[in-house]
Amino acid sequence: MTIKTLTFDTGGTILDWHTGFRDAFAAAGWKHNIEKDWPSLANEYRRRTLQAMLNHGENEPATKNFDDVHREELKSLAQEQGLESFTDAELHSISWDSLHNLKCWPDFPPVLPKLREKYICASFTLLSFRIIIDTARANGLSWDAVISCEAIGKYKVLPESYLTCAKFLQLDPSECCMVACHNFDLDAAKACGFKTAFVHRPHEWGHEPPPSPEPSAHHDFIAEDFPELARQLGV
Repeated sequence: MTIKTLTFDTGGTILDWHTGFRDAFAAAGWKHNIEKDWPSLANEYRRRTLQAMLNHGENEPATKNFDDVHREELKSLAQEQGLESFTDAELHSISWDSLHNLKCWPDFPPVLPKLREKYICASFTLLSFRIIIDTARANGLSWDAVISCEAIGKYKVLPESYLTCAKFLQLDPSECCMVACHNFDLDAAKACGFKTAFVHRPHEWGHEPPPSPEPSAHHDFIAEDFPELARQLGV
């Protein structure tokens, strides 16, 4: 097969969002002497923001990006959970500072430069451009390209998002390989003609099992981590 580019889901496959949000909630709670199940709250926050963005722009023009959604959903979640004592600055620290400084899973940064020697490596993501810019700087990542659904105006898992990504790269979808730990993303990419690579992230949701722990059988590559995927890709 001829693969010229690897397009990476970034929010969970590359970045450890659970630890970042868990610690941010816990830090704000400590200031107010509030004890809650912060890991579960972090996961609920993630579920809500993801649900708010998937398929955004399907029936009408997209009106928000992932930063907007994180801010809006946190405000609602804080009210429901009795966190009214959290200040605006503390809410901003959770919805912006922690999000824009998420740490990478440790297996990825050493492998990215090696993959770039053979393939175009692009972040193809629901996340905003600014989130990818800031997390790349924070983790020392050098992407060949950043393709955010924010620019496309059609968010995953709408087929227009995948087809436009390939168009931006001036490639046929069959020359693109979507890399993710989520079947919903990979299955949608596969339906658009992409090759697909599943990388396991068993701890993405912390103490909770991931929604799709096992890969769909039709993926072209299945790997436990990024060094293994690199070997399968001939790197």
